[in-house]
Amino acid sequence: MKTNIEIDPTLIQEALTLGEHQTEKIVIEAALQEYIQRRKQLKVLELFGTIDYDPDHDYKQQRRQA
Repeated sequence: MKTNIEIDPTLIQEALTLGEHQTEKIVIEAALQEYIQRRKQLKVLELFGTIDYDPDHDYKQQRRQA
């Protein structure tokens, strides 16, 4: 998909330097991938403390059966 947007050239240059990327397109794609990954991680973190575990569950039982 082609998109024409204005991005702060200082940010692009810094990202090019830090990421050692060759093109602006690669920088933007990498940034979007990192953004998506981070948002998914935050959603997983929201689940902590919301799942009830069975305290009597023997998680080692399957290992002994093999």
